[in-house]
This record gives sequence, structure tokens and C-alpha cells, in this order.
Amino acid sequence: MSKRPAGRLELLDDVGYLLARSSGIAVRHTNDALAEVGLRVRQYSVLSAACDTGGISQRALSDFLGLDPSQIVALADELQRRGLVERVPDPRDRRTRLITPTDAGRQVYAQSKAAAEAASERSLAPLTDDERGILRELLRRVVTVTSREPAVASEASSAR
Repeated sequence: MSKRPAGRLELLDDVGYLLARSSGIAVRHTNDALAEVGLRVRQYSVLSAACDTGGISQRALSDFLGLDPSQIVALADELQRRGLVERVPDPRDRRTRLITPTDAGRQVYAQSKAAAEAASERSLAPLTDDERGILRELLRRVVTVTSREPAVASEASSAR
């Protein structure tokens, strides 16, 4: 058992706590920044994936974002009501609908991407540029190794 500095809570050595707490900080900063374009983090994530892929199935989006399919439906419904995405038949399997961005969705995404990047910079302000790069790479590795992300990547590339 390692000794920790006096007065430091043991929780500050718990990776789960640190990830959850830092995620909460990042989400709060990002939601604040996205408010100017009328989005929240989860809506932005769906719009981002739709813009990045040109069209992605709700199932793949659910797997990639780690959200329940019913949550994806609700998020896509809201974005569709706002005219930012539409659902179109997948040319490879007409039973599947792809969430695709509209022209308005691409415009809102461009604006929101800049806001999200600024929020990320704010969240990571205590780190140097090198540390930010290392953190992103380590988190990317954790996410891609422990999730079904590669399935999304292959679906996205074949949808183009």
C-alpha cells in the first residue's frame, strides 16, 4: 500500500473517479459552449458522427457512443425536428436507416465544432500541449480497445 500525501483524499488516486470527474467538467464546459448554437453534448455527438461519416446507423451510433438505442432515437428525433439530420435508407440494407446530416446540420456542426474545441481547451487548460496530446491518445486507446468502436469505423468507411 503506497503512502499518499497528508490531507489528500484516497479518491484522488481512483482512476474511475478521476475519469468521471474530469468528464463532468468537460461536459459542463462543452454544454456551456454549445448553448450558443442550441446543442448539448449528446446532440453534438450524434451530429458530429453523422457529419464525419456521411451517414451512420442508429445501432452503430448506439455502440459507438455507449448509449441505449432508445436514447439515440430520441436524440436523432430532436435533431431531425430541427432540420439538422434526416434518416435515409441504407443502400446496402434498405431495412436500416442512416442518420445523415442536412446542409443546415453541416453548418451548425461547423459552428458547434469550434465551440466544442474551445471548451476542450478550457477543460484541459492545466495541461501543456504535449500533455493534452498524450491524454487524448491514452483515452482514445482505452475507448477503442474496450468498446465496439472499430465496427463503427468499418461501417462509416463503407457508407461513404
